[in-house]
Amino acid sequence: MFVDELTITASAGRGGDGVVRWRHEKFVARGGPSGGNGGRGGNVYMRAVRDLGLLAKYTGSKEFKAQDGEAGQKSSRHGEGGPDIYIDVPVGATVTDAERNRTYTFLVEGETHCVLKGGRGGLGNEYFKSSINRSPEESTKGKRGEQGTLHIELSLIVDAGLIGLPNAGKSTLLNALTRASAKVASYPFTTLEPHLGDLHGCIIADIPGLVEGASTGKGLGHKFLKHIARTKMLIHCVSLENENPVAVYELVRTELGKFDPELLQKDEWIILTKADLISEDALAQVQVAFTKAKHQVAHVVTAELGEGVKELGDALVRFIRKNDVVATA
Repeated sequence: MFVDELTITASAGRGGDGVVRWRHEKFVARGGPSGGNGGRGGNVYMRAVRDLGLLAKYTGSKEFKAQDGEAGQKSSRHGEGGPDIYIDVPVGATVTDAERNRTYTFLVEGETHCVLKGGRGGLGNEYFKSSINRSPEESTKGKRGEQGTLHIELSLIVDAGLIGLPNAGKSTLLNALTRASAKVASYPFTTLEPHLGDLHGCIIADIPGLVEGASTGKGLGHKFLKHIARTKMLIHCVSLENENPVAVYELVRTELGKFDPELLQKDEWIILTKADLISEDALAQVQVAFTKAKHQVAHVVTAELGEGVKELGDALVRFIRKNDVVATA
C-alpha cells in the first residue's frame, strides 16, 4: 500500500519540576538551598529519508510522544533532559502544523526540522537564593511541551513518471521494467494510487491515468497531477489500440499544460505500447504521424510479451544517471 497523505498527533516532553532541597553536610552549618532545576522535555524532530513507502508504516500508530524531563535533584544537580524523538518522513514531504501556522518541507535526504519544542524545566530553590533570600522555599513546575496535529503530504520525487490515458499500459510496463506488483486489468482506472518500482536504483512511478478535463479536477484530477510535478522526467505511454495515437498524446499534454505549463518543459519520452495489436505497416504509419507532428517516438514496446522492455530499461537507466539532477516542483 502506498500512502501520500497522513495526519498524526505528536507531543513534546514536559519539563521536569524544580525541587526544594537543603544542603546537609557535616561541619557545615546552614548549608543553604541545593534544589536543582528540572530537565527540559524532549523535542519532536522530523527527518527526511529515502523511503517513499514510509507513511504506510504509520497508519496503525499515529501518536508520537517525546519523553519528559527529569525532576531536579539534591546537591544542586539538575534533572536530565528528556530524549528527543525523530519521526522519519519521505523526501518530498510537506508537514503542516495548522495550529501554529508552521509549514516544513523536506526536499533533501537527512534534512531535519524541530516541529514541536519540549517544555522548559522548572526551577529549584537554589535558583532563588539571593542576599536577601538566603533560605528560599520556592520552586516551579516544569512547563508542558508543545502538542499538535501534524498533516503530512507527500509529493513524489521520482526519477521518471509513467503518464498517459487510463488503460495505456503504464502498470504493465512498470511491472515489466521493475518487477513491481501494480494491479493490471483490461478496464480504465485500475490504478487509483501511484505505484513505485525500482529500476537498478532509479525510482519509477506509475501515475494514475489522466482524462480530458483532469486539470479542472475531472476523473482523478489534481490528486495525481501534483505528483507529476515532482518527477525528473516523463515517460508518456500511448496505447496503439487508440484510433488516433497522436491526438491522444496531445490531449494529455494539453491537460498537463493547463495544470502547470512548466510540466511541458520536462524531459519526455514517448513510448508506444501494445504494439502487438497492430500490423508493422500500421505501426510505421503511426511513427510517421508522430514525426509529422514534430513528436519523437523513443521506443515501441509490448510489455505483456516483454518485447522492447529490456532495451527501454537500459536506455532509461543511462539517461537518468547521466542527467541526475534534483527535480523541481
